[in-house]
Amino acid sequence: MDVATIAFYVIAAVLIGSALAVVTLRNIVRAALFLVLAFGAAAGIYVLLNAEFIAIVQVLIYAGAVTILILFAIMLTHNPMSANSNPVSRQWWFAGLVAIGLCVVIIDAVTGSAGTLIGGDANANLVGSTSVSGTVARIGQLLYSPFTYSYVLPFEIASVVLLVAIIGAIVIGRED
Repeated sequence: MDVATIAFYVIAAVLIGSALAVVTLRNIVRAALFLVLAFGAAAGIYVLLNAEFIAIVQVLIYAGAVTILILFAIMLTHNPMSANSNPVSRQWWFAGLVAIGLCVVIIDAVTGSAGTLIGGDANANLVGSTSVSGTVARIGQLLYSPFTYSYVLPFEIASVVLLVAIIGAIVIGRED
């Protein structure tokens, strides 16, 4: 095994562990701090994939701005140091069904499309494509290219995930 493979396994273990800590910790401030660690580990995965631009955006926007916004919202709306600041929802089964359904849709979208990275070379049909990955021009081609498979669907899925985060922040912040 080379160094990149070992680094991937270490970063993936940190990412999975911190993501589990985010959803299982009862103290919401500690959960938010583990969210920062999860964002940093995701940026590390992007660096291993030679997508430096996306890694920098991940750190600046998510680990920086979004996490600070979440922490300010927590501090202004709740008593974050109470032991029960992250109560368990009574509708966990519904959330589990929605998560499983979303996972099935994402797996079907990734494996079932014609230009997926698993089934073929995504660079083959791009007009003026270069082998340089992680550049802004290459990211733009992959996101919005009308000539080949584009990543508009995963981009929209990411926007749905952000919408869910906003709705979750409103639910956490509202008074009962």
